[in-house]
Amino acid sequence: MTLSGGPVFWILLALAAAAAAVFIDRFVELRRAQIDWQDFVKGVLNVLDSGNEDEALAICEDARLPVASVAATAIRHRKSSFSALKDAVDAQGRSEIDRLDRRLASLYIIGEIAPLLGLLGALTGFIKTVVAAAEVNVTASDLMNTAMEGLVPAAMGIAIAIPAAIMHASLRNRIDRIVTDLEAAATAIVGHMAGAAAAPAQERGA
Repeated sequence: MTLSGGPVFWILLALAAAAAAVFIDRFVELRRAQIDWQDFVKGVLNVLDSGNEDEALAICEDARLPVASVAATAIRHRKSSFSALKDAVDAQGRSEIDRLDRRLASLYIIGEIAPLLGLLGALTGFIKTVVAAAEVNVTASDLMNTAMEGLVPAAMGIAIAIPAAIMHASLRNRIDRIVTDLEAAATAIVGHMAGAAAAPAQERGA
């Protein structure tokens, strides 16, 4: 008896490899993106308040993190009106979130179609078994081989779908935490800059 899953087996194997590659790529980037945003923002704003705008921008650009990108956008628009500053920061935040979500949907799709492909392989194997059983010189080994061609992809489809769903949920949870931190950071940065811009006006009014 040979353990073969037919063409569907190789398709499922390719999907399993793709799911693993996507998970590793996203996991590494998301783990790097999770930082203590409060310390980072505080450090950048301290540098900015001391009058070193170029240094503050350089810190953000060197960090290459979502919160750093949002902070850099705020610095570039800090002399704009409050609404323009907020719109620019919000737009950059959405762009960073979209970048974090990149390729994550592929894990969900793999988890959804893997069992269906496994079912397709099972049905194909069943059909081959029925056809083989009708032949005159068929042996038990032949029937077992065709049956296994259906059972292997069926089991493999489920075996791929379960970890794919777990990986997708794990990455989604990390993204949600990063989004929450990013929103909090954006609010803190915009609030600080709005307050800094209002202070000179109040002093002139006094």
